[in-house]
Amino acid sequence: MEDHELKRSMSNRHIQLIAIGGAIGTGLFLGAGKSISLAGPSILLVYIIIGFFLFIMMRALGELLLSNSDYNSFTDIAEHYLGHLFGFLTGWTYWFCWVATGIADITAVAKYIQFWNPDIPSYASAIATVVILLGLNLMTVKLFGEVEFWFALIKIIAIVLLIVIGLWMIFNGFKSSNGTQSGFHNLYSHGGVFPNGAMGFLLAFQMAVFSFVGIELVGVTARETKDPEKNLPKAVNSIGYRILIFYVLSLLIIMSITPWNKIDPAESPFVSLFVLAGIPAAAGIVNFVVLTSAASAANSGLFSNSRMVYGLGQTGHAPKGLSKTNKRGVPYPALIFSGVVLFFAAILNYFIPDDVFTLVTTLATIFFIFIWSIILICYIKYRKEDADLHKKSKFKNPFGLIGSYVSLVFFAFVLVMLFFAEDTRTALMFSPLWIILLLAAYYINKSRQSTAH
Repeated sequence: MEDHELKRSMSNRHIQLIAIGGAIGTGLFLGAGKSISLAGPSILLVYIIIGFFLFIMMRALGELLLSNSDYNSFTDIAEHYLGHLFGFLTGWTYWFCWVATGIADITAVAKYIQFWNPDIPSYASAIATVVILLGLNLMTVKLFGEVEFWFALIKIIAIVLLIVIGLWMIFNGFKSSNGTQSGFHNLYSHGGVFPNGAMGFLLAFQMAVFSFVGIELVGVTARETKDPEKNLPKAVNSIGYRILIFYVLSLLIIMSITPWNKIDPAESPFVSLFVLAGIPAAAGIVNFVVLTSAASAANSGLFSNSRMVYGLGQTGHAPKGLSKTNKRGVPYPALIFSGVVLFFAAILNYFIPDDVFTLVTTLATIFFIFIWSIILICYIKYRKEDADLHKKSKFKNPFGLIGSYVSLVFFAFVLVMLFFAEDTRTALMFSPLWIILLLAAYYINKSRQSTAH
């Protein structure tokens, strides 16, 4: 059977929107209420700090990817700088991250569908979602880029609308039904910027990091991007100001209209603002936005997982058959394998209650931090071992080695903060089990390969 390769068919607009979509997680729409209740107005500072350190990591990833055109993704980078074992650990851990996130996103899609039709069982919606996404991904790489482009565009339009309506309400002195006057004074007149003290501020970090998972997705699309030397730097550089606009500005406006202590942590503050603005269809509109946001995240996860498994098949970390592509450049065996795993998610949706998903998504976040740290460690090794490549680089990481070391300390701090909340502490205690399982699989795979030879 003839074998083909991945194709460079994603254009600049696809890669730009995938970068934005990756930086705006479902967590922003749904988790923002809980984050605000923990930190109050200082949540803005939390997002700026996390965004800054993730931007350092993304600049390091951008320089690494462009230093060698043979890299498919950061698994190849880990393989190169940290050896075979870390290539295996990074690839399969990233795969697990997206399986866990995919399970949560597909569950979310099913819940949002029930908003309109409560009679549809969630497992049926979950199965239908997996079938549709698998079908879209099996067609062409360009179609994935196209679907992701429109999904991300819906998220962006919703946030831009929120900003425009919110500013209009602030400058027109809008008064809510409980008599609260809109205005920037609400950011400091309800117990100050740090109303819950240092602990409230610090605890918000572990919640807010959830919103950023998937920011590194640009690093998986590298092999299928047209003209990566031009498009990759553009996508990476725009992450900084996008975080400022989509996270910081939107939450600043929400808290200026509704004081932080009047925001319900169980509800999406985005829905509440549209309702306050007197838009009767607000709940339906925002439900549609969060539905597409969750579907977009599941779509990205399926794409990302198939590429990760394809790369693992090429390096001998997964069965060779998983590294085949069809004539359209789609790695269909890897895609079907990842899709089947998501079908199990749909079945789990029928049998297992919601607390499992909290555990699974927290585990995913812990492992995303592991992946981001691996990228920074590879960058440090690249700077020390390949100084010439760094000198020649057209996309140098301006934060250099110091930025990488400081970011690693920051990621360690976020993991420590996970110990302070009960639901995240459980996941943190379970996380070493995955690494132990992978180490066992690696050495079994290695001994099988040596016997075969």
